[in-house]
Amino acid sequence: MLVDGKKIASRILNEVKNTVSHMEVAPHVTIFTCAPNLATQKYLELKKRKASEVDIQVNVVEFEKNVSTEDIIQSIKTAAMQTNGIVVQLPLPSHIDTNEVLRAVPVACDIDGIHFDGTAATVLPPVTAAIDEISTENDVLWAATNVVVIGSGRLVGYPTSLWARTKGAQVEVITKGTPLDEISKLVSTADILVLGAGQPNMIKPEMIKPGVVIFDAGTSEDGGELVGDADQSCTAHASIMTPVPGGIGPVTIACLLRNLVHLTKC
Repeated sequence: MLVDGKKIASRILNEVKNTVSHMEVAPHVTIFTCAPNLATQKYLELKKRKASEVDIQVNVVEFEKNVSTEDIIQSIKTAAMQTNGIVVQLPLPSHIDTNEVLRAVPVACDIDGIHFDGTAATVLPPVTAAIDEISTENDVLWAATNVVVIGSGRLVGYPTSLWARTKGAQVEVITKGTPLDEISKLVSTADILVLGAGQPNMIKPEMIKPGVVIFDAGTSEDGGELVGDADQSCTAHASIMTPVPGGIGPVTIACLLRNLVHLTKC
């Protein structure tokens, strides 16, 4: 079954809009980006459009490719005094110290959950929150399951593997250094697959076991189109699968805006 992410996102956005309508001042978010690729540009436009629909103000700051780490950090510090939420749109160019930039985002403005540590002290990163929402909507239970996470990035793999362990799952994380034979073995035994590698169609139907749940957050460009890490033919073997586009993406944006409202009210 393919998940209708737009339907779930619509429910969350309606809740956000209702909350914003009762606030004296509408929340404001500042998004920092640098030399965005096609996928990033489309995602930014979608964020702006959805924010506008729920009366949230968005300011996008786009840096030139040769910007320095120090310049971005200074801009973040300045924005933190003028905005309710800050998003650093990844990836940043290789010469930028991404860790230093992300550390500069104050926890009070961290609607992307960069500082998430597995406790209730910080908001859930939007992709992880989206997976949580989709799981609840479709009665997906994580306790005592074999979960395989492909990718260990800041926005998908790392926080979701951390969150899954708090749910009682047995979690294996596949990284670039994982041997190919080990990848095949792990994927074939997974009850739940979380994909965040950004490798178009890397997961094929013959690699997965029947009834697996696939959360595909591995958006990338292939031939001018956005595709996921899982080949769409995997749908026939999975009990639940999120498509790309239209799956986790819309829910992620809705959860991001919900985080903004939550932190603004705190």
